[in-house]
Formats: sequence, structure tokens, C-alpha cells
Amino acid sequence: MESGKTILFITHSTSEAVFLADRVIVMTARPGKIGDVFKVDLPRPRKLDIMNTEVFGAYVKRIRVALNADGGLD
Repeated sequence: MESGKTILFITHSTSEAVFLADRVIVMTARPGKIGDVFKVDLPRPRKLDIMNTEVFGAYVKRIRVALNADGGLD
């Protein structure tokens, strides 16, 4: 934040993405294209306790719906 630089961080963890990002970009299956963009409007600096809030959970749920992720293992 201090340097004003943009950082691209790739993860498969929805919670990690919401915790770290100001925007979460969801890609489609092959061929990978931008499917959805979610603005994460949570206050900074973020502490781990924010992960236990309803608003954090709502962000995670919206993104998982966009990913069509049921939370199971194949």
C-alpha cells in the first residue's frame, strides 16, 4: 500500500483471496478467460479476526458461487 504498486497474486484459496485482495478476478475453465471481477471493500489493515465476520463470509460465498465450487473433493 505504501509504494502504490499493483501486485498480482494467484491462489486457489477463496478465503485467502478475499483476505489479501482489493479485487478478486475469477477465471473461466479452459481456455482461461476473465469470468467475474469482485471488488473487496473491507477495511485495511486487515486482521485475521475479519475472517470470522458475516461480511467476509458473504464475499467468500459469492465468489464460490461464481466458481461453482461445492466444497467437495473430486
